[in-house]
Amino acid sequence: MRKLIASAFVSLDGVVEAPGGEPGYRNSGWTFKHTEFLPEAFELKGREQQEATAMLLGRTSYEAFSPVWPDMADFADYKEMPKYVVSTTLGEDDLVSNWGETTILRSLDEVAALKETEGGPIIVHGSASLVRALADADLIDRYHLLVFPLLLGAGKRLFSTTDKDAQKLQLVEQEAYANGVQKQVFDVVR
Repeated sequence: MRKLIASAFVSLDGVVEAPGGEPGYRNSGWTFKHTEFLPEAFELKGREQQEATAMLLGRTSYEAFSPVWPDMADFADYKEMPKYVVSTTLGEDDLVSNWGETTILRSLDEVAALKETEGGPIIVHGSASLVRALADADLIDRYHLLVFPLLLGAGKRLFSTTDKDAQKLQLVEQEAYANGVQKQVFDVVR
C-alpha cells in the first residue's frame, strides 16, 4: 500500500489558505511576508521531492500550480512525476501538456484504489478541501507540516470540523527554527 502524505504550510491557528500569494485572500502570501526566510526551515520541501513518487492535487491547486511549477527550478523534481488530480469538473482538455503524465480521479474511492497500487509515497500539496476530505475518509497516512508563528483568523483550515472519532497521531520528526517556523511530521496511528 502506498503512503499518502499531506504537506502544508499552516498558521498556528490552522489556516492554510494562499500561503504563496494566490489571489482572493486578504492575507495572501503570508508565509514570506511576515516570516524571515531561512533555507533550513524548508529542507523538508526538498526532501519531499526526492522521496515522493507521485503527486495528488485538488482541482483548484492544480489550476494554480500547473501554469507555474513546470518551469520552476525549485520544483524540477516534480516535472516528470506522475500527477493525479481529484476533480468532478476538470476535463482532459484542461490539463497542461508540459508537466508530465496527469490522471484525473473522480472520487475518493479512486484515491483509495490508487493507494493500493505498487509504488512509493504520494504527496499532496495545497488542496485544502481535498486534504480535509481525505482525512475524513481516513486516507492520509502522514502529515508534513511547517507551522508558521502567525494567527490569521479567517481562511481555509487544514482540518475539517466534521464530528468524528478521535484520530491519534504519532510525532515522528520535529524541529524549531530561529524564524519561529516549526517542522512537525506526524504519522496517523491506525
